[in-house]
Amino acid sequence: MIVTGGASGIGAETVRALAGAGAEVTVATRDPGRAVALTEEFAGSGPGSVRAVALDLADLASVDAFVAAWAGPLHALVANAGVMAVPTRQVTPQGWELQLATNYLGHFALVRGLRDHLRAGSGRVVVVSSGAQLRRAVDFDDPQFDRRPYDPWEAYFQSKTADVLLVVGIARHWAADGITANAANPGYVMTNLQRHLDEDTLRAFGVTVDEEGDRTVPDYYKTPAQGAATSVLLAASPMLAGVTGRYFEDNQEAAVVPGGPDATSGVAEHAVDPAAADRLWAYAEQVITSR
Repeated sequence: MIVTGGASGIGAETVRALAGAGAEVTVATRDPGRAVALTEEFAGSGPGSVRAVALDLADLASVDAFVAAWAGPLHALVANAGVMAVPTRQVTPQGWELQLATNYLGHFALVRGLRDHLRAGSGRVVVVSSGAQLRRAVDFDDPQFDRRPYDPWEAYFQSKTADVLLVVGIARHWAADGITANAANPGYVMTNLQRHLDEDTLRAFGVTVDEEGDRTVPDYYKTPAQGAATSVLLAASPMLAGVTGRYFEDNQEAAVVPGGPDATSGVAEHAVDPAAADRLWAYAEQVITSR
């Protein structure tokens, strides 16, 4: 199994749960050194194992190198890595806006490159999305903010919608391969994902920040382990065999809702729209092959 961004936060707890159940897990992370504690935790101590391999989803050369080095069948890929609300527009070596590149395009390239390995393993793809998908559809006229003013939250919202559309696309395009794909919403969890948020924004999310900068989260926030539960269910549970193209939160399939600023749960209609999924799939293939 592969868990991207598996060196910390929700990703690390996903790795712990899967390896603890006996899986051989590869932590795909920009800095494998950050996964040393995880690899040592499972070194000869249990039925599962953990190793760390370098992967920078914002750099297609890194994605290509990871794919080229993979050998054998792949039973599950948890696309967990991501960035949120990067304050200013940043671009990757390919010139792509960083949030769309990291959260969606890099994962698309990774999954696409590992397709044969997933096919051989009757593999599952789990894409970690967010309730943010409720807020905005993908702007197909200017997905990279080349012309419209960059907004960190608009970029994040559409990238999380793109994540859900990725699993819909896999379900539509790869069903004959025996590959399934589902999206997970981990809920409110305080991790390194919030590193770009200022104190006012954190307080708007219910987080108390004291004079020393220490954060206290409200009771409705989950722990990283609780946030990982839905990803683990989708990656490994026999109950989900054959289920594909869906969106789950709190270990349950979510209802399809209209979306918009007042929506608080469920998956937006625009995030599971088959036509949008096909359009985004074609867009991703075009930008990746024309890099």
